[in-house]
Amino acid sequence: MSRRGWALFVAMSVIWGVPYLLIKVAVADFPPVVVVFLRCAVGAALLLPWTLTRGRLGPALRRHWRALLVFTVLEMTGPWLLLSWAEQDLSSSLTGLLVAGVPFVAALTARLAGEDDRLSRVRVAGMLVGVVGIAVLLGLDIGGGQWTAIGAVALVVVGYATAPMVISRKLPDVPGVTASAVALVVTAVVYAPFAVPQLGEAADAPADAWLAVLALGTVCTALAMALFFALIREAGPQRALVITFVNPAVAVLLGVLLLDEPFTLGLAIGLPLVLAGCVLATRRSPAGTARSELADVDSAVP
Repeated sequence: MSRRGWALFVAMSVIWGVPYLLIKVAVADFPPVVVVFLRCAVGAALLLPWTLTRGRLGPALRRHWRALLVFTVLEMTGPWLLLSWAEQDLSSSLTGLLVAGVPFVAALTARLAGEDDRLSRVRVAGMLVGVVGIAVLLGLDIGGGQWTAIGAVALVVVGYATAPMVISRKLPDVPGVTASAVALVVTAVVYAPFAVPQLGEAADAPADAWLAVLALGTVCTALAMALFFALIREAGPQRALVITFVNPAVAVLLGVLLLDEPFTLGLAIGLPLVLAGCVLATRRSPAGTARSELADVDSAVP
């Protein structure tokens, strides 16, 4: 991989490990629906003009609007609100690590849907290792009052794991940035009636909360999408997928260092198990197609 490719890889590994930290900071002062609305509004304001200037939005909407709506619900509208809501009770590091279960859930989902018949022993072992890692996290780090938030994150994992199937089956010819721009606009419109009336009270929020949602929209959404698809062009979809194994470690590190979240025994044991499980569960045979690999990396958006 070239120097440019490595630079993109490092940037994406960090950028998509950061949202959990920023969401945790933002929900301390903003209601979850306001966090999601502001993130989507900022991201849409940057990506939509880019998409319009390339003339890709109209054809995509005319031919694929139903599939785009399904993708939007599974990838952004549902997961982003659930994540923001869950992080009112869960640490950013634990949330990021739980979401790391997406790759092997996606592998299992693809197998059940008949899209992937190469479920080898190694991949099955990876799924089992990942499940053990998550069980360790839940057994050692979760209090009784946090199970509802855990359930919300589980729904996020399901959404992130199934959204790629929409991409691979219904939207193979729609550019990722175009699909993301549509999803951001739709999600912002859906939550606007609930978020806009609360913006007056949110205006008194401290500067760090506003900076967090601004960074979510600009860096972790708009810039991230542009860099991500540049990475795919530079390194290929299979190598680009590896960032999903680095993001949780970044989320844990940032939570511990910047938010003084504890590095618990559950994290110490569960983190390597979950990451090892994800690596093994998503191993592909040489016969794996670029389309299926690209569908998997589309599920990495936090």
